[in-house]
Amino acid sequence: MSKADKHQKSSLGELRNKIDELDVAILNLISERARVAQEVARVKQAADDKAVFYRPEREAQVLRSIMEKNPGPLDDEEMARLFREIMSACLALEQPVRVAYLGPEGTFTQQASLKHFGHSAVCVPLAAIDEVFREVEAGAVNYGVVPVENSSEGVVTHTLDSFINSPLQICGEVVLRIHHHLLCSEQTEKETITRIYSHSQSLGQCRKWLDGHWPLAERVAVNSNAEAARRAQNESGSAAIAGDMAADRYALCRLAEKIEDEPDNSTRFLIIGKDRVTLSGEDKTSLVVSMRNKPGSLHRLLTPFYCYDIDLTRIETRPARAGAWSYVFFVDFKGHRDDPKVKHVLGEVEGLVGELKILGSYPKGVL
Repeated sequence: MSKADKHQKSSLGELRNKIDELDVAILNLISERARVAQEVARVKQAADDKAVFYRPEREAQVLRSIMEKNPGPLDDEEMARLFREIMSACLALEQPVRVAYLGPEGTFTQQASLKHFGHSAVCVPLAAIDEVFREVEAGAVNYGVVPVENSSEGVVTHTLDSFINSPLQICGEVVLRIHHHLLCSEQTEKETITRIYSHSQSLGQCRKWLDGHWPLAERVAVNSNAEAARRAQNESGSAAIAGDMAADRYALCRLAEKIEDEPDNSTRFLIIGKDRVTLSGEDKTSLVVSMRNKPGSLHRLLTPFYCYDIDLTRIETRPARAGAWSYVFFVDFKGHRDDPKVKHVLGEVEGLVGELKILGSYPKGVL
């Protein structure tokens, strides 16, 4: 062995020993953090037998702090994801969080659930958005995750409609970058494909690509991309448009990857629960207002926000279920309902509309 080879071997050995020492230090620190989390649980239970262990505002504050203090070389989001998993595992020692999501397994909503709560959460797939609302309302799960809007296809109307009569609060949000793939089973020959399954939103998000590459294939809308993947797994001559989780869950081959028409295609999901969330320092508020369709109605609604310099992030109009020519407006804006300025604006708005319902104030999505 040459002198250079011996020097390289010696250097690698020293670096590997250093990594081993750091791994032990990290292991001990994570274990210490977990023990402190257990102590937090004991203190909470001693004070209140119905103590809430998961605090969305506290978790958002911790993750923001980690990103601000991160020295690199890992980027801020990667570091935050690592800490999310540590926090998820520590929380599971206190009390595992049960989360319902729009299933079946392999949907983007499941992916959003894991991104927000970490892999130590107990995730329960349900067949429909209104079922997610019902399970949270009944107390069978702690939280629910539902899609609310896509950057290219717009809002998910079933989610908005479910909020109108629900007592649940929005407790958080998560934005997920959406990549669609054309999938089929290993036994399916590409030339035999005559039918493509997917959710209606996904079919819309890939419309141009399908027109250019599979113009003659029948496009069949189903309840979820995971259901599309399940059908493609079992039906000859069929393919599915779905994401990575569905491809892995149903062992499908990727005929084409990232076929979405818009390269920045993303979907926003909402976290729903029973409890109000306190200020985190960087929050959003969602509300729904109902009013008659009269000239200037929307202008009157928006004027208080303009006068007090509150940043609106979304406005969506839906016909009211009761009352001819009545409308409801879904409004998102930056700020928390407990901010003095926001309180004042909401008071003015309440005097201008038929009904105002605050759907929740919650931390702006960190990841």
